[in-house]
Amino acid sequence: MHEIDLLTTFAAGLGAALVLGYLAQRVGLSPLVGYLVAGIAVGPFTPGFVANRAIAEQLAEIGIILLLFGIGLRLHLHELVAVWRVALPGALVQSAASTGVLALLLHLVGWSWTAGLVLGAGISVASTVVMAMVLGARRDLNAPIGHLAIGWTVVEDLLTVVLLLVLPMLAAPGSSEEGPWRALGVAALKMVGLSVTVAVLGKWAIPWALERVERTRSRELFTLAVLVLAVGLAVGAAVVFGVSIALGAFLAGLAVGRSEFAARAASDALPMRDAFAVLFFVSAGMLFNPRSLVDALLLVALVLVVVLVVKPAAAALTARLFGTPWSTAIPLGAAFAQVGEFSFILGVQAQRVGLLGDAGWDALVAASILSISLNPSVYGWARRWSRRVGAVQAGAAPPEVDPKACILVGYGPVGQQLRRLLAERGATITVVELNLETVRRLKADGVAAVYGDAVRAGVLDEAGLASAGTLILSAEMEGAAEVVRQARQANPHLRVLARCGRLREAGPLRRAGAIVIAGEAEVAAALARAAVAEEGAAPGAFMEQGEIIRRELYGSVPAEGEAKER
Repeated sequence: MHEIDLLTTFAAGLGAALVLGYLAQRVGLSPLVGYLVAGIAVGPFTPGFVANRAIAEQLAEIGIILLLFGIGLRLHLHELVAVWRVALPGALVQSAASTGVLALLLHLVGWSWTAGLVLGAGISVASTVVMAMVLGARRDLNAPIGHLAIGWTVVEDLLTVVLLLVLPMLAAPGSSEEGPWRALGVAALKMVGLSVTVAVLGKWAIPWALERVERTRSRELFTLAVLVLAVGLAVGAAVVFGVSIALGAFLAGLAVGRSEFAARAASDALPMRDAFAVLFFVSAGMLFNPRSLVDALLLVALVLVVVLVVKPAAAALTARLFGTPWSTAIPLGAAFAQVGEFSFILGVQAQRVGLLGDAGWDALVAASILSISLNPSVYGWARRWSRRVGAVQAGAAPPEVDPKACILVGYGPVGQQLRRLLAERGATITVVELNLETVRRLKADGVAAVYGDAVRAGVLDEAGLASAGTLILSAEMEGAAEVVRQARQANPHLRVLARCGRLREAGPLRRAGAIVIAGEAEVAAALARAAVAEEGAAPGAFMEQGEIIRRELYGSVPAEGEAKER
């Protein structure tokens, strides 16, 4: 029966999320709203089918692990250190302001200071999953604002770990005088141990293990190896060092991200990430009891005021105080106008020790659902408003395209000649190649190179797709048309040149927006020119004959400008 519960929960959760997410998108809302409503629809507080909440939460944990692992892969340590000067005080000030204001408001309506501080601390923590999806939808996740926001949430996660240790002490303050200091000291030692472990694994152990797997040339084994690293390190960090699984997954991603396998790991091993991340929102929706909006309306309203007004204002003002321009500070603050997974963890623990009643839990869940639903719109409004007040969107606007920047996919004989010719003409070239030794040799020669499969999502982003002027597919590959389509969607100004062997493969590439060079057509044109030349015709005649053959074989080939408009 448990097997049936797993399958029905998985199928019903994803199916409802697909339908309602699609409907939300069609009416102009974020799909996140549809995912949350799907959770309500299959939850215990609405009639009809009821999914197994425990199973849904466990499946959602996989999504959280994969999502945070992927963020860690893309966020390099030097970028994290660079934002620490703002992220550390920002997280402390924003958390303190949110906690203090909500505790004061709740005290005015009859709550105890302890209960108010606990609920305030719960809503002060933003959901990294929500933030990643909202920033990612606006292409801000890998921009400076994304680096700052993720660094900020890392600090909040660390504060959450400390708070989880403190909650039992608040419930029984007189139990031991040495207990609090000893517990905090042990926690500090564990964090130091975790940091050292991540550094050692990322420097030596993980690259060594992944290289051995890569030498097998098995994509399945490499994918399996990265999944084992993601889940294993996340769970290991949680069990051994006492941190949350989400934080452990993020640190695992940082460890793998230090190796040369980062781009391929992100592309090969995370195709399931989005599907499982959707289940996080479904499981969150299942917690929501619509009656709480009636039974605890005032309480929910107070919590929402703090989440939607106080939190973003405190975050934006603190970021501005530490030198962040308004163009980044305003949308950054808006990104924190929500609460999520860590709030639930704190709420559950507070209920267990008797610091949070049912009314507080219902208000926390209701505020979480409503703020997650509103956050994409709030963030979009903040980005627009920051421009209206005269701010230039530093970090949120797409990077300026460099016409000399070229991404060259494939480094066989054709790719090698192309790179040499382009380099002689002053182009800045980044090679994308699936042969690890070739990538290492190029890097040793001072050539920018990325190890990974261009067909997989994220590899071209790592190579600088957003600012590239040209993309050249010098090697034939399956799914090349989809690569072209996705690349031009990410960078509409991109000029794409694609190679294919057969004429029947040229049509999909042209329709995707590429200028195509087909082997069959070029050979036919070359043979036609050679045949005319043998008859003693003038050079112009056999060149013209080659062009006639090309037109006949390619059919209606769009001009470069037409390809770009497609």
